[in-house]
Amino acid sequence: MVFTVNLEQSDSDLLVAHIGHLRNVVRRVRQRHPFTIEAMVVLPDHLHAIWSLPEGDNDYAMRWGLIKAGFSKGLPLQEIRSASRVSKGERGIWQRRYWEHRIRDDRDLENHVAYIHHNPVKHGHVSRAQDWPHSSIHQYLRRGIIPHDWAATPTTRHTDFNE
Repeated sequence: MVFTVNLEQSDSDLLVAHIGHLRNVVRRVRQRHPFTIEAMVVLPDHLHAIWSLPEGDNDYAMRWGLIKAGFSKGLPLQEIRSASRVSKGERGIWQRRYWEHRIRDDRDLENHVAYIHHNPVKHGHVSRAQDWPHSSIHQYLRRGIIPHDWAATPTTRHTDFNE
C-alpha cells in the first residue's frame, strides 16, 4: 500500500527537524505492530511510504494513528489548534486524513518507488535524488536494486500520482 501523509501546515519543517524522533516512533510501532517499509521518503512537511503488512493483517490506519500520535506527543505544544481539534483532544500537527493507493502489480510498485525516490527533486530540495538524506533510495543503491546513475539522471520521467 502506498501512502502520502501530510502535516497540517504545508510550510512546516517538523518532519526533518525532528527526523530522529520520527524514526524512533516508527521503529517502536513496527516492533509492536510489524510491517515492512518497501520504500519511504520524508520531506519537511509530508512523507510518502510503501508498506506491506503480515498476511491477514490490513490495519494500516491503526499504525498510522500510532505513528502520528507518538510523533505529536514528543513535540512541545506550539501549534495553533482549531476549536474542533481542542474539543477532540487532538494536536494540530497532522492532517487528519492521508492518501492511500493499493499496489496493483509489479509495474505499479516500480512506478511508485521511483516517484517516492524522486520526490525531493520534484519539490526542489535537491537536484539529485541520492542527495536527499531521508530516503530509502540509499538502501536501494547499496543493495544494487537500482543503478547509481539512476538517481543522478535528471531526465528520468516520474509520474506524479497525486495529480
